[in-house]
Amino acid sequence: MWKNLALIPLTIAIVCVGGCTNQPTDKQLEVWRKEAIARNAEIVANNTKKAQQSQWNLVIQGETTTGESLNFNWQQLQTLATNHLKTTDPLDILHSNEIFDFRGVPVAVLLQQFAVASHVTDVTFVSFDSYQTTLSLKDLLTYPIMLAIAKNNQPIARTQGGPLYLVFPYTQYPQLKQKYDSANWAFYVSHIVVGTEPVKLQVNQHQVNLATLDQLSQITLEQTVGYRISWPSGKIKLSGVRLRDIFTHLNEPLPQQGGVIIRGKAPFYDDAPVRLTTKDLSKCDILLVTRWGESRELIPAKMGGPVTLAFSSQCPAKISQSRWVTFVEELTTTP
Repeated sequence: MWKNLALIPLTIAIVCVGGCTNQPTDKQLEVWRKEAIARNAEIVANNTKKAQQSQWNLVIQGETTTGESLNFNWQQLQTLATNHLKTTDPLDILHSNEIFDFRGVPVAVLLQQFAVASHVTDVTFVSFDSYQTTLSLKDLLTYPIMLAIAKNNQPIARTQGGPLYLVFPYTQYPQLKQKYDSANWAFYVSHIVVGTEPVKLQVNQHQVNLATLDQLSQITLEQTVGYRISWPSGKIKLSGVRLRDIFTHLNEPLPQQGGVIIRGKAPFYDDAPVRLTTKDLSKCDILLVTRWGESRELIPAKMGGPVTLAFSSQCPAKISQSRWVTFVEELTTTP
Protein backbone atom coordinates (compact mmCIF):
# COMPACT_ATOMS: atom_id res chain seq x y z
CA MET A 1 0.00 0.00 0.00
CA TRP A 2 2.74 2.46 0.95
CA LYS A 3 4.60 1.65 -2.25
CA ASN A 4 1.50 2.71 -4.15
CA LEU A 5 1.26 5.89 -2.12
CA ALA A 6 4.74 6.82 -3.30
CA LEU A 7 3.32 7.15 -6.81
CA ILE A 8 0.89 9.88 -5.81
CA PRO A 9 3.09 12.89 -6.74
CA LEU A 10 3.83 11.58 -10.23
CA THR A 11 0.20 10.65 -10.84
CA ILE A 12 -1.09 14.07 -9.83
CA ALA A 13 1.34 15.85 -12.11
CA ILE A 14 0.51 13.68 -15.11
CA VAL A 15 -3.26 14.01 -14.66
CA CYS A 16 -3.05 17.77 -14.37
CA VAL A 17 -0.75 18.18 -17.37
CA GLY A 18 -3.04 16.06 -19.52
CA GLY A 19 -6.27 17.64 -18.32
CA CYS A 20 -5.58 21.33 -17.78
CA THR A 21 -6.46 23.89 -20.45
CA ASN A 22 -3.32 25.91 -19.83
CA GLN A 23 -0.07 24.07 -19.35
CA PRO A 24 1.21 24.76 -15.79
CA THR A 25 4.53 26.45 -15.27
CA ASP A 26 7.52 24.65 -13.80
CA LYS A 27 6.98 26.64 -10.63
CA GLN A 28 3.35 25.46 -10.36
CA LEU A 29 4.37 21.86 -11.01
CA GLU A 30 6.92 22.13 -8.23
CA VAL A 31 4.25 23.47 -5.83
CA TRP A 32 1.92 20.58 -6.71
CA ARG A 33 4.76 18.11 -6.32
CA LYS A 34 5.59 19.38 -2.83
CA GLU A 35 1.92 19.38 -1.83
CA ALA A 36 1.54 15.80 -3.05
CA ILE A 37 4.68 14.69 -1.22
CA ALA A 38 3.45 16.34 1.98
CA ARG A 39 0.04 14.68 1.66
CA ASN A 40 1.71 11.36 0.93
CA ALA A 41 3.84 11.69 4.06
CA GLU A 42 0.76 12.57 6.12
CA ILE A 43 -1.13 9.49 4.93
CA VAL A 44 1.84 7.24 5.62
CA ALA A 45 2.27 8.76 9.10
CA ASN A 46 -1.41 8.30 9.94
CA ASN A 47 -1.37 4.69 8.78
CA THR A 48 1.80 4.04 10.74
CA LYS A 49 0.24 5.52 13.86
CA LYS A 50 -2.88 3.43 13.47
CA ALA A 51 -0.83 0.27 12.90
CA GLN A 52 1.18 0.93 16.05
CA GLN A 53 -1.88 1.61 18.17
CA SER A 54 -3.77 -1.46 17.01
CA GLN A 55 -0.97 -3.64 15.72
CA TRP A 56 -2.46 -6.73 17.30
CA ASN A 57 -5.12 -7.70 19.82
CA LEU A 58 -5.56 -10.99 21.63
CA VAL A 59 -9.05 -11.94 22.78
CA ILE A 60 -9.69 -14.64 25.39
CA GLN A 61 -13.28 -15.84 25.56
CA GLY A 62 -15.31 -18.94 26.25
CA GLU A 63 -16.62 -20.75 29.29
CA THR A 64 -16.01 -18.63 32.35
CA THR A 65 -17.56 -18.17 35.77
CA THR A 66 -17.92 -14.43 35.19
CA GLY A 67 -19.34 -14.41 31.65
CA GLU A 68 -16.72 -11.88 30.60
CA SER A 69 -14.01 -12.03 27.95
CA LEU A 70 -10.52 -10.52 28.11
CA ASN A 71 -8.96 -8.30 25.47
CA PHE A 72 -5.22 -7.57 25.43
CA ASN A 73 -3.89 -4.86 23.15
CA TRP A 74 -0.39 -4.93 21.71
CA GLN A 75 1.08 -2.71 24.40
CA GLN A 76 -0.31 -4.95 27.14
CA LEU A 77 1.05 -8.05 25.41
CA GLN A 78 4.49 -6.46 25.17
CA THR A 79 4.40 -5.69 28.89
CA LEU A 80 3.45 -9.28 29.73
CA ALA A 81 5.97 -10.86 27.33
CA THR A 82 8.93 -11.13 29.71
CA ASN A 83 9.50 -14.90 29.71
CA HIS A 84 12.11 -16.64 27.57
CA LEU A 85 11.87 -20.10 26.03
CA LYS A 86 14.82 -21.70 24.25
CA THR A 87 13.74 -24.39 21.83
CA THR A 88 13.86 -25.60 18.26
CA ASP A 89 11.24 -24.42 15.78
CA PRO A 90 9.88 -27.22 13.54
CA LEU A 91 8.31 -24.69 11.19
CA ASP A 92 11.64 -22.97 10.53
CA ILE A 93 12.62 -25.60 7.98
CA LEU A 94 15.95 -24.05 7.01
CA HIS A 95 17.08 -24.05 10.65
CA SER A 96 15.26 -27.06 12.04
CA ASN A 97 18.08 -28.01 14.44
CA GLU A 98 18.82 -24.52 15.72
CA ILE A 99 17.86 -23.48 19.26
CA PHE A 100 15.98 -20.18 19.20
CA ASP A 101 15.40 -17.79 22.06
CA PHE A 102 11.70 -16.94 22.08
CA ARG A 103 10.34 -14.16 24.27
CA GLY A 104 6.67 -14.06 25.11
CA VAL A 105 4.01 -14.78 27.68
CA PRO A 106 3.16 -18.32 28.86
CA VAL A 107 -0.44 -19.20 28.07
CA ALA A 108 -0.87 -20.22 31.72
CA VAL A 109 -0.20 -16.62 32.78
CA LEU A 110 -3.00 -15.39 30.53
CA LEU A 111 -5.42 -18.09 31.68
CA GLN A 112 -4.81 -17.15 35.31
CA GLN A 113 -6.52 -13.83 34.51
CA PHE A 114 -9.53 -15.61 32.99
CA ALA A 115 -12.08 -17.20 35.31
CA VAL A 116 -12.07 -20.64 33.64
CA ALA A 117 -15.18 -22.72 34.35
CA SER A 118 -14.39 -25.81 36.43
CA HIS A 119 -15.54 -28.35 33.84
CA VAL A 120 -13.35 -27.04 30.98
CA THR A 121 -10.75 -29.53 29.70
CA ASP A 122 -9.40 -27.93 26.51
CA VAL A 123 -8.46 -24.60 24.97
CA THR A 124 -8.58 -23.68 21.28
CA PHE A 125 -6.32 -21.14 19.59
CA VAL A 126 -7.68 -19.35 16.53
CA SER A 127 -5.40 -17.58 14.07
CA PHE A 128 -5.95 -14.53 11.87
CA ASP A 129 -6.61 -16.74 8.84
CA SER A 130 -9.05 -19.05 10.75
CA TYR A 131 -6.50 -21.81 11.41
CA GLN A 132 -7.20 -23.46 14.74
CA THR A 133 -5.51 -25.85 17.14
CA THR A 134 -6.73 -27.29 20.44
CA LEU A 135 -4.64 -28.11 23.49
CA SER A 136 -5.35 -29.71 26.84
CA LEU A 137 -5.98 -27.18 29.59
CA LYS A 138 -3.96 -29.36 31.94
CA ASP A 139 -0.96 -29.29 29.59
CA LEU A 140 -1.19 -25.51 29.26
CA LEU A 141 -1.06 -25.17 33.03
CA THR A 142 1.77 -27.73 33.35
CA TYR A 143 4.19 -26.78 30.57
CA PRO A 144 5.57 -23.34 29.56
CA ILE A 145 3.74 -23.30 26.23
CA MET A 146 4.09 -19.72 25.05
CA LEU A 147 2.63 -17.02 22.86
CA ALA A 148 5.85 -15.48 21.57
CA ILE A 149 6.34 -11.97 20.20
CA ALA A 150 10.12 -12.10 19.64
CA LYS A 151 12.64 -14.62 18.29
CA ASN A 152 16.33 -14.13 18.98
CA ASN A 153 15.57 -10.58 20.18
CA GLN A 154 13.78 -9.67 16.94
CA PRO A 155 10.02 -9.16 16.43
CA ILE A 156 8.60 -12.23 14.73
CA ALA A 157 7.84 -11.46 11.10
CA ARG A 158 4.42 -12.29 9.71
CA THR A 159 6.03 -14.84 7.38
CA GLN A 160 7.49 -16.60 10.43
CA GLY A 161 4.31 -16.71 12.48
CA GLY A 162 4.22 -13.26 14.02
CA PRO A 163 3.29 -11.08 15.56
CA LEU A 164 1.91 -13.65 18.03
CA TYR A 165 3.21 -17.19 17.59
CA LEU A 166 2.18 -20.25 19.63
CA VAL A 167 5.36 -22.20 20.46
CA PHE A 168 6.09 -25.35 22.45
CA PRO A 169 9.09 -26.19 24.70
CA TYR A 170 10.21 -29.11 22.55
CA THR A 171 13.83 -28.94 23.71
CA GLN A 172 13.02 -28.80 27.40
CA TYR A 173 10.14 -31.29 27.23
CA PRO A 174 10.71 -33.58 24.22
CA GLN A 175 7.70 -35.71 25.22
CA LEU A 176 5.45 -32.90 23.98
CA LYS A 177 6.46 -33.74 20.39
CA GLN A 178 4.48 -36.98 20.65
CA LYS A 179 1.33 -35.20 21.76
CA TYR A 180 1.59 -31.95 19.83
CA ASP A 181 3.34 -32.09 16.48
CA SER A 182 4.32 -29.16 14.27
CA ALA A 183 0.71 -28.70 13.14
CA ASN A 184 -0.08 -27.42 16.63
CA TRP A 185 2.36 -24.52 16.33
CA ALA A 186 0.02 -21.70 15.33
CA PHE A 187 0.92 -18.56 13.38
CA TYR A 188 -0.57 -15.12 14.14
CA VAL A 189 -2.87 -16.14 16.99
CA SER A 190 -5.75 -13.70 17.52
CA HIS A 191 -8.16 -15.57 19.83
CA ILE A 192 -8.05 -18.07 22.67
CA VAL A 193 -11.32 -19.95 23.22
CA VAL A 194 -11.60 -21.62 26.61
CA GLY A 195 -13.86 -24.66 26.31
CA THR A 196 -16.72 -23.91 23.89
CA GLU A 197 -18.69 -20.69 23.83
CA PRO A 198 -22.49 -20.67 23.91
CA VAL A 199 -24.21 -19.82 20.64
CA LYS A 200 -24.24 -16.04 20.24
CA LEU A 201 -25.06 -15.10 16.67
CA GLN A 202 -25.52 -11.53 15.47
CA VAL A 203 -28.11 -11.36 12.66
CA ASN A 204 -28.42 -7.74 11.54
CA GLN A 205 -29.67 -6.12 14.77
CA HIS A 206 -30.78 -9.37 16.41
CA GLN A 207 -28.94 -11.56 18.93
CA VAL A 208 -29.72 -15.23 18.28
CA ASN A 209 -28.98 -18.11 20.67
CA LEU A 210 -29.23 -21.88 20.37
CA ALA A 211 -32.79 -21.99 21.69
CA THR A 212 -33.92 -19.70 18.86
CA LEU A 213 -32.18 -21.83 16.22
CA ASP A 214 -33.72 -24.96 17.68
CA GLN A 215 -37.20 -23.51 17.09
CA LEU A 216 -36.65 -23.58 13.34
CA SER A 217 -37.03 -26.48 10.96
CA GLN A 218 -34.01 -28.76 11.40
CA ILE A 219 -32.26 -30.04 8.28
CA THR A 220 -29.75 -32.89 8.15
CA LEU A 221 -27.08 -33.36 5.52
CA GLU A 222 -24.97 -36.50 5.18
CA GLN A 223 -21.84 -35.87 3.18
CA THR A 224 -18.13 -35.14 3.23
CA VAL A 225 -17.53 -31.80 4.88
CA GLY A 226 -15.54 -28.84 3.60
CA TYR A 227 -14.10 -27.78 6.95
CA ARG A 228 -10.33 -27.71 6.86
CA ILE A 229 -9.34 -28.86 10.34
CA SER A 230 -10.40 -31.35 13.05
CA TRP A 231 -13.30 -33.02 11.24
CA PRO A 232 -13.51 -36.73 10.31
CA SER A 233 -12.96 -37.72 6.71
CA GLY A 234 -15.74 -39.46 4.82
CA LYS A 235 -19.44 -38.80 5.04
CA ILE A 236 -20.86 -37.54 8.32
CA LYS A 237 -24.17 -36.06 9.40
CA LEU A 238 -24.58 -32.32 9.87
CA SER A 239 -27.71 -30.88 11.46
CA GLY A 240 -28.81 -27.27 11.49
CA VAL A 241 -31.10 -24.66 10.00
CA ARG A 242 -31.34 -23.13 6.56
CA LEU A 243 -29.75 -19.72 6.37
CA ARG A 244 -32.81 -18.29 4.64
CA ASP A 245 -35.13 -19.62 7.39
CA ILE A 246 -33.30 -17.58 10.02
CA PHE A 247 -34.11 -14.33 8.24
CA THR A 248 -37.73 -15.39 7.70
CA HIS A 249 -38.09 -16.20 11.40
CA LEU A 250 -36.69 -12.78 12.37
CA ASN A 251 -38.87 -10.94 9.83
CA GLU A 252 -35.74 -9.74 8.06
CA PRO A 253 -36.48 -9.81 4.31
CA LEU A 254 -33.61 -10.82 2.08
CA PRO A 255 -32.78 -8.20 -0.57
CA GLN A 256 -33.82 -9.35 -4.04
CA GLN A 257 -30.66 -8.09 -5.73
CA GLY A 258 -28.36 -8.51 -2.74
CA GLY A 259 -27.62 -11.26 -0.29
CA VAL A 260 -25.96 -12.17 2.99
CA ILE A 261 -22.46 -11.65 4.35
CA ILE A 262 -21.18 -14.36 6.72
CA ARG A 263 -18.35 -13.64 9.12
CA GLY A 264 -16.49 -15.98 11.41
CA LYS A 265 -14.34 -15.28 14.45
CA ALA A 266 -11.07 -15.03 12.53
CA PRO A 267 -10.15 -11.37 11.89
CA PHE A 268 -9.54 -11.90 8.19
CA TYR A 269 -13.31 -12.29 7.72
CA ASP A 270 -13.58 -8.53 8.32
CA ASP A 271 -11.83 -7.98 5.00
CA ALA A 272 -12.82 -11.20 3.22
CA PRO A 273 -16.26 -12.35 4.40
CA VAL A 274 -18.18 -15.07 2.60
CA ARG A 275 -20.87 -13.49 0.43
CA LEU A 276 -23.94 -15.37 -0.79
CA THR A 277 -26.68 -13.92 -2.94
CA THR A 278 -30.36 -14.30 -2.17
CA LYS A 279 -30.57 -16.44 -5.31
CA ASP A 280 -27.83 -18.68 -3.90
CA LEU A 281 -29.82 -19.19 -0.71
CA SER A 282 -32.89 -20.25 -2.70
CA LYS A 283 -31.11 -22.80 -4.90
CA CYS A 284 -30.18 -25.37 -2.26
CA ASP A 285 -29.74 -26.03 1.44
CA ILE A 286 -27.12 -23.72 2.93
CA LEU A 287 -27.04 -24.37 6.65
CA LEU A 288 -25.86 -22.97 9.89
CA VAL A 289 -24.87 -26.20 11.59
CA THR A 290 -25.13 -26.63 15.37
CA ARG A 291 -24.87 -30.43 15.71
CA TRP A 292 -23.01 -33.26 14.06
CA GLY A 293 -22.83 -37.08 13.94
CA GLU A 294 -25.38 -39.81 14.53
CA SER A 295 -26.03 -38.65 18.09
CA ARG A 296 -26.33 -34.99 17.05
CA GLU A 297 -23.64 -33.73 19.38
CA LEU A 298 -23.13 -30.01 19.82
CA ILE A 299 -20.11 -28.76 17.87
CA PRO A 300 -17.17 -28.02 20.18
CA ALA A 301 -14.62 -25.26 19.65
CA LYS A 302 -12.00 -27.78 18.60
CA MET A 303 -14.18 -28.36 15.50
CA GLY A 304 -14.94 -24.69 14.96
CA GLY A 305 -18.19 -24.58 16.92
CA PRO A 306 -20.65 -23.80 18.26
CA VAL A 307 -21.91 -22.67 14.82
CA THR A 308 -20.50 -23.50 11.40
CA LEU A 309 -21.57 -22.84 7.81
CA ALA A 310 -22.20 -25.81 5.50
CA PHE A 311 -23.31 -26.33 1.90
CA SER A 312 -25.40 -29.22 0.63
CA SER A 313 -23.70 -31.44 -1.92
CA GLN A 314 -26.73 -30.65 -4.11
CA CYS A 315 -25.69 -27.01 -4.37
CA PRO A 316 -24.25 -25.85 -7.69
CA ALA A 317 -20.46 -26.04 -7.77
CA LYS A 318 -20.13 -22.25 -7.73
CA ILE A 319 -21.93 -22.17 -4.38
CA SER A 320 -20.58 -25.32 -2.74
CA GLN A 321 -17.00 -24.25 -3.44
CA SER A 322 -17.44 -21.24 -1.16
CA ARG A 323 -15.53 -21.33 2.11
CA TRP A 324 -17.05 -23.48 4.85
CA VAL A 325 -16.91 -21.02 7.74
CA THR A 326 -16.17 -22.10 11.31
CA PHE A 327 -16.93 -20.06 14.45
CA VAL A 328 -19.76 -18.25 12.63
CA GLU A 329 -20.63 -15.11 14.58
CA GLU A 330 -22.39 -12.68 12.27
CA LEU A 331 -24.91 -12.62 9.41
CA THR A 332 -25.61 -9.34 7.65
CA THR A 333 -27.89 -8.62 4.71
CA THR A 334 -26.41 -6.47 2.00
CA PRO A 335 -28.13 -4.77 -0.97
